[in-house]
Amino acid sequence: MKLLGLLRHAKSDWGDANLRDFDRGLNERGRRGAKAIGAHIRDHGTKWDVLLASPAVRVKETLADALPQIEPVFDTRLYLASFETIIETVQGHAAEAAEEEGGEPGAVLVSGHNPGLQELILELVSPAHETDFFREAAIKFPTASYAILECPVESWADLKPRTAKLTHFARPRDLDPDLGPQR
Repeated sequence: MKLLGLLRHAKSDWGDANLRDFDRGLNERGRRGAKAIGAHIRDHGTKWDVLLASPAVRVKETLADALPQIEPVFDTRLYLASFETIIETVQGHAAEAAEEEGGEPGAVLVSGHNPGLQELILELVSPAHETDFFREAAIKFPTASYAILECPVESWADLKPRTAKLTHFARPRDLDPDLGPQR
């Protein structure tokens, strides 16, 4: 069994229209959301063997606020990646780890962007495991959301659509009502 974690970047700052999308950082609400979800991730207790992340500024700032104790592996393929690219990136890093370290990571956390992260949940979760968590994530995977998928595979290379189970889903608004949708 492998664990695949997903962490979407926190709310970005749209205040400077001259910045490229890649270079946008977080706004104040995003920093608060990142800290809240980071505390939740630590309290939840899953130990991540590797953190793969988009190198976009808003992802870097999210990780600095949420998970400063974990050293990310930044991969440009994860910037605005499709679900297929996310899977290929996880499989590629797992294969490298198997060669270099003698084994694949059992728990991989990916931090990046929508729509790819949400699409990954929709593609990987088996119809038999469409729980309340799944239905909530299918509606929306908001900024700073965190999810865990159990993947019934021995090797990441065997990861296939419609086989996983979404076992955990948390949004900043679940942790702090002030981080809910703005009215």
